[in-house]
Formats: sequence, C-alpha cells, structure tokens
Amino acid sequence: MHVQVQGQDEEPRRGRPRSVAAERAILDAVVALLEGGEPLAGLSIERIARTAGVGKATIYRRWSGKEELFVEVLRDIEPAEPVVSGTAGLADLRLMLESLRRRGLAQRSSVFLHNVFAQMKSHPKLWAEYHSTVIEPRRRAMRAAVQRAVDAGELRSDLDVELMDDLFVGPMLVRTIHRTDAELPEDLADRIIQTLVEGLAPRPADPSQPVRAAHVTGKGAGRS
Repeated sequence: MHVQVQGQDEEPRRGRPRSVAAERAILDAVVALLEGGEPLAGLSIERIARTAGVGKATIYRRWSGKEELFVEVLRDIEPAEPVVSGTAGLADLRLMLESLRRRGLAQRSSVFLHNVFAQMKSHPKLWAEYHSTVIEPRRRAMRAAVQRAVDAGELRSDLDVELMDDLFVGPMLVRTIHRTDAELPEDLADRIIQTLVEGLAPRPADPSQPVRAAHVTGKGAGRS
C-alpha cells in the first residue's frame, strides 16, 4: 500500500475479476490462525486455503506467495494510509507523521500486531517484502513532501533533502519504535515540525539580535 494522493484513482485490475468475498475470507483466515497461536513460520498456503474455504489456486491468483499475502494482511489491519494532497509540502508531511504516530499507537495497543511484527522481523524474506512494498514507498512519499516544502520556500534550499526528511521522521520513529514507554500526544507531529523549522539554537535575549548557533569543533566540543 502506498500513501494515497487526493484525486488519484486506483489502477484498473486486469484479467479475471477478483472476488471481494474470497479475498476477505483469506485475509480473515490468516488473522484467525495467527490469533489462535499459529506462528508465521507454521502457516502454509494449504492451511490458509482450508481455513478460508477456498482452493489454493484462489490464493495464488491474488498473491505470489506467503510473503506477499502476509504483507497484505498487515496492510489490512494497520491504520489506513493517509490521503495527502500531493501538492503541499509541510502540510502533507504533517499528515504522514501523524500516520506514523497512529501506527505506533496501534502497535502498542494491539498484542496481535506487536507479536506479528516481532515474528516478521525474524523472517528475512517477509521483512524484505514489507520493506520494499510498504516502508520504502512511505519514505519516498515523505521525501517528496520535503522537496515540495523546499520548492515552496517553507524549508531551506541549501540542505540535503534526504537528511531533512530523516530529521523529521527520526523523532517519530524513536518515540514509536525504540522508546515504547514514551508518550505519543496528539500534537506530536506539529511539535516535531515546529521545533525543526524554528531551530534548536537558543533565542537571543534581545529580539533584535540574530540567533547565533554554537560552533562545534568535533574534538572535545562542549568539554572543559
């Protein structure tokens, strides 16, 4: 799944029409098996098909294998991708950061999601599929939003776009993934953007004086 752009229609499907009911049954079957304690490694297409009440060919017509199917299951149970304008800069970036925050909240509140992600990271092929089809498109969309913000004059044009994107995304990832005890307040995306746009240098006592950034030498900086 990719970040949706307002006004962008889904590409029409070709070939044999898909049964929405069959797809729903297959996705629900995977979730039911996992919730029942079946590990990812133990799931087979045959077992999934039997639980869903469909033939294996029905699954293979939709997904090339287990990895692609499992990623689709995760897309289905995670919070929906944000709908962005595709033309705004910081406004679109805020929507995507907020989506990361909501995804973090979902993983914290759902034992099922937490366990599935924990298992997925121990399966290289599955993690690679999720990374290439879900994570990387999100990163491209966020970098594109940062570039639009630069083009619109909302951000500096003399800095590396990828580095700026990392600076925006990094705090949210730290809070949602690495610091699972950290708070995820509703205004977190706004605070991250505001802090980075305004800068971290101390404000001058005299408002008429320019802000002076500290000079870091790289060797013993900040030490006496």
